[in-house]
Amino acid sequence: MIIAKTISELQQALSTSRKEGKTIGFVPTMGNLHQGHLSLVEKAKEVADVVVVSIFVNPTQFGPNEDFDSYPRTFDADCEKLDSQSTDIVFAPSVDEVYPGYASNKTQPSLTKVHVEQLGKQHCGASRPGHFDGVTTIVSKLFNMVRPDIAVFGQKDFQQITIIRRMVQDLNIPVNIISAPILREENGLAMSSRNGYLSASEKDQAAGIYRILTWAKQQLEEHKLSFDEVEQSAVKQLNDQGFRVDYFNVSNADTLQVAETSDKNLVILVAAFLGKVRLIDNIQVTL
Repeated sequence: MIIAKTISELQQALSTSRKEGKTIGFVPTMGNLHQGHLSLVEKAKEVADVVVVSIFVNPTQFGPNEDFDSYPRTFDADCEKLDSQSTDIVFAPSVDEVYPGYASNKTQPSLTKVHVEQLGKQHCGASRPGHFDGVTTIVSKLFNMVRPDIAVFGQKDFQQITIIRRMVQDLNIPVNIISAPILREENGLAMSSRNGYLSASEKDQAAGIYRILTWAKQQLEEHKLSFDEVEQSAVKQLNDQGFRVDYFNVSNADTLQVAETSDKNLVILVAAFLGKVRLIDNIQVTL
């Protein structure tokens, strides 16, 4: 396994594969890898000849009061896991490599931002202003650095992958975006790096999010409650179980807008705090 820490090292590592016409798969991560991340690597290996995994904690997608400085960084352990998956290349650039001059201007390290209209306004975009601009900017930069044929993202952040698909379409970026299903703990909790902030008892409590998502899906499929009634009841259930709900939204899965009664392809999106830890999850519904 090759570890590249600069763009030039990355390009050198990929040069032979490019000359041989091999397909390049890419999995962008912020490290602190768990089995969910490794399932994305497995998927990339199924569809590409060479797999690149990036480890980069991106400062521009964190808000001023969020956990950028404390976000868990476990590089050596991450590399061991990736090596066990037969990953070809780990790309682990410094912040200054990705954002030249960052050290001297942390508030505005890049004058250029990639902004996708409409899709990022609601849900996480409403409560984390600027977050998705940070995501789309770093993903487009990484695409330019890696130049993959295929990129694999998890479905846990449904809004994120929807926005990235639209960015790739609108900017004519020649990369095929593949989504991989959410990996869950035995109790249903969606795997996440931020689960590491939770105690064992809190993880059991956090699994309540998925139980309520499953309940909400059943209500919609069986036409027992309206969209509004499902949302209101779910928020009450989550609050009663000790969560602080950010949002619980029944949405059109294609536009991410508020679902209308004529919509058949839906996604239920939720974000809720358990203590200081913000958890997200979703479930898709076809009517």
